[in-house]
Amino acid sequence: MDALLLARIQFAFTIGFHFLFPAMTLGTALVILISETLHLVKKDDVYRRITDFFARLLGLIFVIGAATGIVMEFSFGTNWSEYSRAVGDIFGPILAAEGVIAFFLESVFVGVLIFGRKRVSPKAYWVAALMVFLGGHLSAFWIIVANSWMQTPAGYEINAAGKIFLTSFQDAVFNPSTIVRFTHTFLASWITCAIMVSGIAGYYVRKSMHGQTARTMLKLGIILFAVTPLVQLGAAHAHAIQVINKQPVKAAAMEGHFHTTRGADIYVLGYVDAANEKTYGISIPRGLSFLYNFDFNSEIKGLNDYPKDNWPPLNLVFQSYHIMVGLGMIFIALGLLGALLLWTGKIYTAKWYLFLLPFLIPLPHVAHETGWITAEVGRQPWIIYGLMKTAAASSVVVSAGELIFSLAMFMLVYLLLFVMFIFLFVKIIKQGPAAS
Repeated sequence: MDALLLARIQFAFTIGFHFLFPAMTLGTALVILISETLHLVKKDDVYRRITDFFARLLGLIFVIGAATGIVMEFSFGTNWSEYSRAVGDIFGPILAAEGVIAFFLESVFVGVLIFGRKRVSPKAYWVAALMVFLGGHLSAFWIIVANSWMQTPAGYEINAAGKIFLTSFQDAVFNPSTIVRFTHTFLASWITCAIMVSGIAGYYVRKSMHGQTARTMLKLGIILFAVTPLVQLGAAHAHAIQVINKQPVKAAAMEGHFHTTRGADIYVLGYVDAANEKTYGISIPRGLSFLYNFDFNSEIKGLNDYPKDNWPPLNLVFQSYHIMVGLGMIFIALGLLGALLLWTGKIYTAKWYLFLLPFLIPLPHVAHETGWITAEVGRQPWIIYGLMKTAAASSVVVSAGELIFSLAMFMLVYLLLFVMFIFLFVKIIKQGPAAS
């Protein structure tokens, strides 16, 4: 196994693990802000208990997320030094903005949420909840900016030595994919927490634990569960249109679409046979043309319009994309079902639905990971789309043996971190809001 592939595997593993926690952080911050706002307005201790419960969970999630996130920045210097050398002028200011402005803001006020309930006024505590929410989303914004620039670079020039220089910070930040990708990401995080809140509260209600607090928590979770996937549907469509316009090869790989066609079919399930340039499975006639252009007869470009050496691993991109979309459809259906049960007053007695909810908690993370695979593997062989290939970005001095050793160490440490996280997460849930 060569050093380049090992470097990619190591980075994929570390960032894939890290990505579990920011997704929960953003959504949990939203729930805390909502519940603390209701507590401030209604003066109802039920909402205080909900806030304090999720503040404890947030503390755990934030610590693990911060620790694993640091590894990402070091990786650019160790495994991807040629990339860092080429784009340091652009990446440096963006990552500095994330660390100095956003992460510092979030980390300071997380401490207030965890330890400040009895030390600051109710209004000051609400301000802390707001700052954590804003800081977390601002941090996510800058990370998305960095990644979006790699997907759709803008605001740069290249000198004779091949170094990429920043010419417009504004154009680099607000490159063609930043806003749609940021919207798609934070909505996915909100869905993650909506399902987590619903799952935890559903368990409490089914077990007749924590009384009105659990019922109120369930109501809040179900409302978010019903709304956020529907909003995400629109955001996801906008993102898909951006991809087909700016990264047509990725878009064609996502759909397993080889031949430029008018009235192109869309595959719901299937398998991509790259060798024979054919996709097998269940399809909707003319569905792809309608999805992209709202015209059943519109032309959709296929992979064959582009050089094969610019194709990503087709079946991996196709399957990961369809898993993500499939889970999104499931979330919409189950969220609307929950809203119907809530509206009819049956949510608290629907034992089968309450039993199902906790088992849904891991599924948004599967959607996150497969979505990330779609985005990152889908742009291969480019690390900067259209400008720099991944093979030219890796560190030439890091050997395959060093990468194998470091990957093994990361896997061991991250396994221990994950076990510790699950243990503490379950412990907090068992304690429940009554312990707050």
